[in-house]
Amino acid sequence: MATLGTSWQFWAFLAAVFAALTAIFAKVGIENVNSDFATFLRTFVVIAALGAILFYTDQFQPLNSLSKKSIVFIVLSGLATGASWVCYFRALKLGNASQVAPIDKLSVVFVAILGVMFLGEQLSLGNW
Repeated sequence: MATLGTSWQFWAFLAAVFAALTAIFAKVGIENVNSDFATFLRTFVVIAALGAILFYTDQFQPLNSLSKKSIVFIVLSGLATGASWVCYFRALKLGNASQVAPIDKLSVVFVAILGVMFLGEQLSLGNW
């Protein structure tokens, strides 16, 4: 049985809590800031924080330890993340957080569909 720290449900719940905080903090923070610059600054903060975590937990990996497939898909994921963040911040700049966040969370539906199409995952009521 998984402990709290090794439970995917625990980490998924925390991700949802932090995503909610992201919407509120970002909406307040971009009031008088260009949304693309805000995305850049946010990215810098993420890089610095993750760099510190990797450094203090000794989790850095040499790039040559990764397969080409891993590198390609991590880069594609990074590009998709960047595009998502740019679009999200632009939407927050123009709309209310309470309106933007639910539309952004349609990604859950898209992940389910794409997971079936490309990863061979199976959907069931028990998984939802």
